[in-house]
Amino acid sequence: MSKSEMLDDLPTNTSANEHFQSVVERAVNRRGFLKTGLGLSAAVFLSGSLSACNSDNDDDDAPDSETPEPRPLIGFTGIPTSTADDIVVAAGYTATAFAPWGTPLFSSGPGSTWAGGSEGAAEQMRQVGDNHDGIHFFPLVEGNSEEGLLVMNHEYTTTSGTATYAWLFGTPNTTITTADQANKAIAAHGVSVIHIRKNAGKWEIVLDSQYNRRITAATPMLLTGPAAGDDLLKTTVDPTGTSVFGTINNCGNGFTPWGTYLTCEENFNNYFGTTAGSDSRNAAQKRYGLSAGATSYGWELFHDRFDYVKEPNESNRFGWIVEIDPFDRNSTPKKRTALGRFKHENAAYRIGADGTVAVYMGDDQANDYVYKFVSNGKYKAGDHRNNANLLDSGKLYVAKFNAGAVAGDFMGDGEWILLDKASNAALAGFANQAEVLINARLAADAVGATKMDRPEWVAVHPATGEVYVTMTNNSGRTTTDEANPRAQNRYGQIVRWREAGDDVAATTFAWDIFVLAGNPIKYTDRSELKSGSANVTAENTFNSPDGLGFDKDGRLWIQTDGNYSNTGEYEGQGNNQMLCADPATKEIRRFFVGPKECEVTGIAFTPDSKTLFINIQHPGEDGNSHWPDGGSAIPRSATIIITKDDGGVIGS
Repeated sequence: MSKSEMLDDLPTNTSANEHFQSVVERAVNRRGFLKTGLGLSAAVFLSGSLSACNSDNDDDDAPDSETPEPRPLIGFTGIPTSTADDIVVAAGYTATAFAPWGTPLFSSGPGSTWAGGSEGAAEQMRQVGDNHDGIHFFPLVEGNSEEGLLVMNHEYTTTSGTATYAWLFGTPNTTITTADQANKAIAAHGVSVIHIRKNAGKWEIVLDSQYNRRITAATPMLLTGPAAGDDLLKTTVDPTGTSVFGTINNCGNGFTPWGTYLTCEENFNNYFGTTAGSDSRNAAQKRYGLSAGATSYGWELFHDRFDYVKEPNESNRFGWIVEIDPFDRNSTPKKRTALGRFKHENAAYRIGADGTVAVYMGDDQANDYVYKFVSNGKYKAGDHRNNANLLDSGKLYVAKFNAGAVAGDFMGDGEWILLDKASNAALAGFANQAEVLINARLAADAVGATKMDRPEWVAVHPATGEVYVTMTNNSGRTTTDEANPRAQNRYGQIVRWREAGDDVAATTFAWDIFVLAGNPIKYTDRSELKSGSANVTAENTFNSPDGLGFDKDGRLWIQTDGNYSNTGEYEGQGNNQMLCADPATKEIRRFFVGPKECEVTGIAFTPDSKTLFINIQHPGEDGNSHWPDGGSAIPRSATIIITKDDGGVIGS
């Protein structure tokens, strides 16, 4: 008898503690629990039995004598936590630091040598940027796993106010006081396009490559799609509302099957303040979190466009998903307004059976929302002209997660609410559809979407199409619901759903919680949700799931950006880490641990899945790391290259 069957058959005199835990475990071990009219059996989806997702057999617990026992998806032994100032990876693997902040992309001229952070803006514009985040590998030739373009985000700079210790200028706690310092910070943001290849088995940067490129917070870009040209996007410098300088706070990323990179603008609000001395923000500026006065970055002291009093619409030109052609150094990045403006974490696509493109997105703020864009046009493989502007026209939806029939089962159905002024009376107060997209958060407020626990990275299973999203944490939550079941949620959870009828354009879905992160070391009583769901143990405990991605075999890789104090609520959880989960069995094992005070982020594989690229962001943000250079060196964000010692597939 399966565990879930035993739980369903609990006697009526079970103790309160045992009954409560049965509810928790049933939520992560259910089989044959719920039937709906969603085209595919919700029981199959919610059981986590991904190998059976295309089966018409509702009895997914029935034995199948013709089906061999599946090979375990996760082939490595999980590792313990670490608090060391170093990287640790599972046995049988090698992890190597690569392309840290300041690495030259060119062999001569400004920035061709690393000078410990003392470089200025001209040098930084030709070096790898700061605080690596989302990342993707584009092979130069389809299927080639030994040469390609490594494209990565640079979320922010460690200048005073963004971290306890700030290293951008080579010394800690340096405040921006000059225009060159501000311009260096601007140049350290954005995206790096880096041509890399293997030489004698070792990855190296191809210096002076025609592909090497820095896209910064000052690079010219176009605003495209339904909101382009709207009055809310017009400024003194750009009266057309279609041209903007730069991209900032590039957090997670995405990519498209037509070969472009999607960089996501997250906490753009931190860069807009005023020197006026008074708070004159409007309601939308407050909702998006613009600073009432001066910012910690100080760019408004040197560039009027970052002063919301002098240029009230400039901040509306940030908070978008930006599409970049990494293969054309002369191409202009495009901010795709059809996908809505909010604090984008990442973007994950799925192509429907008829070629419809869906893009799933999270707004990384406590009590904000999950979104879906559905294209009007259809994807056609190999047709670049057709695919080039698919993200410029479509429908934007926001998610509402409804409770299921049984309270405490952390599952239910949901609906996608269309954010369209013409068809949704709740949006009557918006001037036009452009304003709905520019102020998507306010539109989502108006239609009653579900407030989530910081929706961050989204990932789509390569075989089943199920969508997973990390809810990093929400310690300020006071009102709970089935998808966000804990008040003062310090640990986070991962929510997943399946579209009705397996249709990317569906307006309803079935959902459940894949894992409730928690700390069973601190909270040994399993009746408390703080201990996490049944697939969280003392051996794999973690908090604040953030980065998320599938490999081509369906392993789910989970990265954390949480509390690394290793004490109190976070006892025994160590430094931030990367784990691997089997979506079918829900088993989770720790694969990698980062150095002190870092975030582990970004996931990219070579086509053969034998090289994994991840990023280490802000090591030593509290002043206690010298990684990766060691000794007394200042800490630097860097990429990690992970390979299997036997040359095999990562995770196998």
